[in-house]
Amino acid sequence: MTVVPMLQERIPTPDAIALVLKEAGIEMVFGISGGHTGTVFGALSRQQNAIRTVLVREESLAGVMAEVYGRLTRKPGVVLGQGPWVLGNGLIGTIEAYFSSSPMLLLTDFSDTPAYSLHGPYQSGTGDYGSWDARRSFGGVTKQVFSALDPGMAVQATQLAVKHAMAGQPGPVAVLLSLAALAGHVGPETQPRLYPTSHYLPPPPSLAEAARVAAAAEAIRAAERPIIVAGNGVRIAQAYPQLRRLAERLGAPVVTTPSGKGVLEEVHPLALGVFGTFGTAAANAAVAEADLVIVAGSKLTASDTARENTALLDPTRQTFIQIDVEPKNAAWTYPAEHQLLGDAGAVMTQLLDHLPEDRRAAGEARVAAHRRAHGYFDFPEYNAPDAPVLPQRIIGELHRHLPEDVMICCDAGENRIFMMHLYQTRRPGHFVMAAGAGPMGFAIPAAMATKLIHPERPVVAVCGDGGFSMTMNGLLTALENDIPITVVVFNNSALGWSLHSRGPFAAEFNDFDYAAIATAMGCQGHRVNRPEELASALQSALSARVPTVIDVRTSLASSYIDMTSPLAKG
Repeated sequence: MTVVPMLQERIPTPDAIALVLKEAGIEMVFGISGGHTGTVFGALSRQQNAIRTVLVREESLAGVMAEVYGRLTRKPGVVLGQGPWVLGNGLIGTIEAYFSSSPMLLLTDFSDTPAYSLHGPYQSGTGDYGSWDARRSFGGVTKQVFSALDPGMAVQATQLAVKHAMAGQPGPVAVLLSLAALAGHVGPETQPRLYPTSHYLPPPPSLAEAARVAAAAEAIRAAERPIIVAGNGVRIAQAYPQLRRLAERLGAPVVTTPSGKGVLEEVHPLALGVFGTFGTAAANAAVAEADLVIVAGSKLTASDTARENTALLDPTRQTFIQIDVEPKNAAWTYPAEHQLLGDAGAVMTQLLDHLPEDRRAAGEARVAAHRRAHGYFDFPEYNAPDAPVLPQRIIGELHRHLPEDVMICCDAGENRIFMMHLYQTRRPGHFVMAAGAGPMGFAIPAAMATKLIHPERPVVAVCGDGGFSMTMNGLLTALENDIPITVVVFNNSALGWSLHSRGPFAAEFNDFDYAAIATAMGCQGHRVNRPEELASALQSALSARVPTVIDVRTSLASSYIDMTSPLAKG
């Protein structure tokens, strides 16, 4: 292969940065112009046939939209804006990407004042006396920070940032651009020389060592009650078909961590839903009885393991096989006798080559027995007539009236625990929630990004009134960009988690009519006071060509405590 230079003529640095994004296959950029980044927005105006630039009203929206873009596409989601506010306002998406291993690129600036950086600063992040230190600040919440002080560095830093965001365990990477870097030009004579971005992209997914795979397969064949614990790594790898084939070949029940919810559709006859602190009773019972645990793409947090309850997981009585792309994550929480290092999809395919037997029928019988003994998404409260409406009834109506291909985006807080425990997913990869860092204000921008990526699918954001209040300004962006999402608000006039954990002080809100607020913006709004009103509101929302808010007056009679496993209590 002959390597050619990236450029054949001199062009402004911002245009070269936009070209890098195009060459990397990045199709969307989210942000708001400020500081020195306006020049990059100008360059993106000349790439509109390849890259859609979404102007948001505040950086937190851009951060979450970029995180979800990275999570759903495996390509870095790009936040573009001014350094102090990409860090400050945009942090909720960045820290979620950091914990959830979503590829992300923070393309921002130092907000520096060349020649006057040693004077009393304004906004500057150079780290000089009196200024804030952008490198150190971004370094605490990203995989890597690249600084660009001249034009050539700006292009190479962007290329390297794309590489680092995607390589190994993905995550957010920051590029800090100086005014001098953005004000210059680059071309074939630039030193160091510039080459096409394709040479910086990571190689195909890695495989585990063959001998380790063979040993793990032998342990699986010897197991009587294997189980698969699937985490967010399966989602990041988009390894949904590989997970399904492995489970069916082994006849192994599949449980998921909260961040892995829905990587196998929960209507599948081998699925038992989320396990751990807020898991289903059936999932936890199946994990507890397992003699071999295949952990696919999970770090096994304290919530996953019900604070390391040995009645659930215990390496002294269970054999662990852990699949992870990051060596530091394998055997992090528990000793794992078999550590398979590589991309979750690639490694599960390797295992399949060593497992010729099909034990699906036996596994389905195990799952069916657990469902009969412990129940499985069959809560009688799905039909509760109470007004205000019980969370369980809201979710029951979602089951009955949302189409099978709907994509659900959840917020943080008590409403997310209800959805995680009670909502049954019907297609793999169609459930998105902030389970890594868990920031409130996630659902609306997450749904906007999801709808942009999958315009053919209905997308529903589910949030509490606290989370809705944080990012309802995202509905303005949804209107401006023709993003017809549906937002269901569990409106209990409270921070439910806080109220139920420590009492009402500083946890209660006034009763606002969020449907009326949405209508005033130009959206469609429905105020739901009784459960029988939900069906028509959902049907109207699904056919609307504008964003729709369904504001449901929600009961406080149920709480996250009701969703908590006995394994995590006491």
